[in-house]
This record gives sequence, C-alpha cells and structure tokens, in this order.
Amino acid sequence: MQFEITAAVDLFEMLGQAWGILMSIWNHQITDVAGNPVTVGKIIKGLTLLVLGYYLAFKAANQIEKRLLTRLDVDPSIQHTLKTIIFYLMLVTLTLFTLSLLNVPITAFTFLGGALAIGVGLGAQNIANNFISGLIIMLERPIRLGEFVELDTTAGTVEAIGTRATRIKSMDNTHIVVPNSAFLEKNVLNWTLSDDVVRNKVVVGVAYGSPTRETERLLMQAVTSHSRVLKSPEPVVLFSDFGDNSLVFEVLFWARIRNMLQLKTIASDIRFKIDDLFREADIVISFPQRDVHLDSLSPIQVQLTKNDA
Repeated sequence: MQFEITAAVDLFEMLGQAWGILMSIWNHQITDVAGNPVTVGKIIKGLTLLVLGYYLAFKAANQIEKRLLTRLDVDPSIQHTLKTIIFYLMLVTLTLFTLSLLNVPITAFTFLGGALAIGVGLGAQNIANNFISGLIIMLERPIRLGEFVELDTTAGTVEAIGTRATRIKSMDNTHIVVPNSAFLEKNVLNWTLSDDVVRNKVVVGVAYGSPTRETERLLMQAVTSHSRVLKSPEPVVLFSDFGDNSLVFEVLFWARIRNMLQLKTIASDIRFKIDDLFREADIVISFPQRDVHLDSLSPIQVQLTKNDA
C-alpha cells in the first residue's frame, strides 16, 4: 500500500515537472515590442487562430456565394470576384482581431515586413507580380469566367481566376495554368468579352467559266440555311479575287458561340452544304493545276521503252 502511494506521488511529481517545463517554454519570451512581450505561446495561439480562421473564412465565402450571390442577377465572373474580395476582407479582419486578442501590436511585424521586402527583391517578384495581377484581373475584368480566350498558343475557356494563376480548359479537355501576369503583359484575344457574337468566313474557289451570279446565290443559300447563323447581321458573299486557278469567293457570317469548336462546327456544316449545292448545279470546285507550254523548233520525239528488269 505504501509502495502504491509513493508511486502515485512520484507520478504526480513527474507530471508537475513536465507541466512546469511546458509552461516555461510556453511563456518563453522571444522578443519585446513596445513593451509587449512576444512569447512562444502567443505565436502558437496566433498561428492556430489564423489557420482555423482561414478555413472558416474560405467556407464562409463559399456559402455566401452559393446562398446569396447566386441569387443575384449578376454575371458569374462578378460573383467570383465578390467572393474573392469577401474572403480577403474576412482574412484581414481575422488577422487584426487575432493580433488584438493576443495584445500583439502591428509594429511587431515591422521586421517581418522588412524581411518579406528583401525576399521579394531577391526572388519573389513573380509571386507578388502574379498576385497583384490577379487582383487587377478580378477588378478590371479583361477576362471573365466562361469566356473563350487565346494567349499565344494557348486557347480555351476560362474556368477559374486564382490569386496566382488562371486555369483555362482547352478544346482537347486539358487544363492549362497560366500566370496572371501573362494576361496583363501580352496581347490576349478574348472572343466573348463584350458579347458572344463572332464573325467567321468560309473561302471557296470555283473553276474559271463558272456562273458567278449563280455561285453567289448558292453560297448565300448554303449559309442562310444554317440554323445557328444569325439573320442580323446578315451574311455576306464576296467575289474576292481572280486567283491563279480559281474564282475566289468568301462567305462571311455571324454566329453566337461559347467556344472555338462551335465556330468550327458551323463552318464545317456550311462547307458540306456548299459541296452538295455545287454538285447539284454542276459547279466545279477548283483545284491547283498548271498548263505547260514547250517551245521547240523541231518536233519532240517521244519513245516508249520496255524495262526488262
């Protein structure tokens, strides 16, 4: 019985010593700012609150978008921008609240800000550049969610605009991550910035001697018969050139599209229709050909030889 009491006392003493060591580490002062000690415990509590707050702010911003912003009659890209701004506002508010709760003045981060500035100067320029570019894109909105854009060799639909990069879904169903700064530093072709009405053209060449007015009529019939070609602006048929091997016609038309595949599909359907109408009217679609003229003072001898091999 005495042994059990002694073991229990020893255990309590060990736990008390361990607790004392933990508390000494917890209350260990790392630095002092304006008379306010910055301890290990304050740093751990601050980091815990920030991580938890980041998670809660992210969830809250998503819920605001789903339950409030989606009910507003605004563009999806505006909803995404508002959600991002709300998230950052909550994050900044949480950070200030955490510092106030722990009695840590903002001046405590003067050294950290200086170190961050040095880091930006040495190797984090791209991160800062892309972050600021992302904010500019969300506020200025040169590109928006769901729009079809082309940047250099990259083309696709904008799926997400993040703080560092923008995700684009190509026509091959692949995803391309483009740094935000690229959209501000390079020429970007936005097919659907102001609206989704886009003009396209189909070029066809017919053989010399073909009836040009009949060709014009058939081309207009082919383009106006397509259900997705707009009546206004009205399609236009142009007799554009006397080519080397053909009479060249251009068919200009307008259509509403959301991606390049839709535009290519409409043009393909019109070409099929043109081929059918030309076959019925016996109008020949030209192909490259050359006439060779031989200038010789004497008749040219042509001899056929048999190859025994």
